[in-house]
Amino acid sequence: MKKLINSVENVVRDELAGLGAAHADLLKVVIDPTYVVRVDAPVNGKVGIVSGGGSGHEPMHTGFVGMGMLDAACPGEVFTSPTPDQVTAATKAVNGGAGVLHIVKNYTGDVMNFEMAAELAAAEGIAVEAVVIDDDVAVTDSLYTAGRRGVGATVLAEKICGAAAQQGRSLTEVAALCRKVNSQARSMGMALTSCTVPAAGKLTFELGEQEMEIGIGIHGEPGRQRLPLASAHEVVAMLAEPIVEDLPFRAGDTVLAFVNSMGGTPLMELYIVYDELRRWLGDRQINIVRSLVGPYMTSLEMQGCSITLLRLDDELIELWDAPVHTPGMRWGA
Repeated sequence: MKKLINSVENVVRDELAGLGAAHADLLKVVIDPTYVVRVDAPVNGKVGIVSGGGSGHEPMHTGFVGMGMLDAACPGEVFTSPTPDQVTAATKAVNGGAGVLHIVKNYTGDVMNFEMAAELAAAEGIAVEAVVIDDDVAVTDSLYTAGRRGVGATVLAEKICGAAAQQGRSLTEVAALCRKVNSQARSMGMALTSCTVPAAGKLTFELGEQEMEIGIGIHGEPGRQRLPLASAHEVVAMLAEPIVEDLPFRAGDTVLAFVNSMGGTPLMELYIVYDELRRWLGDRQINIVRSLVGPYMTSLEMQGCSITLLRLDDELIELWDAPVHTPGMRWGA
């Protein structure tokens, strides 16, 4: 294992120290229980938004804390769910009197621990709503989830709901918006290589030099198929077709197209994928009106990518375009 770390035991704590130091104008890091919170939290009268999950997917979620997105994020250890006490503490820290929305990826540990935290916060008089994101069309159930996994749509929901909360919408309205994003988004990913979890010290799974895996999860969970390595043109078709068929997306739809790096794939290859996706959707009269390309929801250094499509309307476009200022996403501010 070759990684630029000090010790396996302190990977997450060392990372958070650097995040806090580099972006002290946007966020602060609280330790024991550990969470990352907007520097100006709580914002009185504003719905607080909390998300979280295992570390190793940066910039998600800690890198999305700031104006126009998350109020707090709870990082677990690498690929490990945050604990209920982390989520409870973060929820209390961002409660400005308008309630708190939990945005939760559908992984069993995340869902269970966020549910426990919501109950604890409610017992202290904090109104909490939770929305579980389950956009991955690759598998219905797995060892990690009941139902579909939550993947790329989480990033889009955090941005759009963050903008709505920043506008002063109510908890009920922001939660309904989050459910709308989840219902109108679909994703699927693929891997060219595995990653190495620091504590394990070895590849999570073996993948031959001329092989690829279609439909993997963000922790290296098995996908639909292991196939011979194919071109970007062919890979895009393998990912886009089940996404489009599932919602279904139709001719005339306007969409946000999100091409995400799993951590080890450079922008050069992501833009090749994006261009192939643009052509593939164009042939079906599905129009990309907003795009996001880059490493936003990674899986350590895994090579590969995921595609997420979100059906847009005027409301979602306005909220997507709204100013955001976080370490991992910034425009208009």
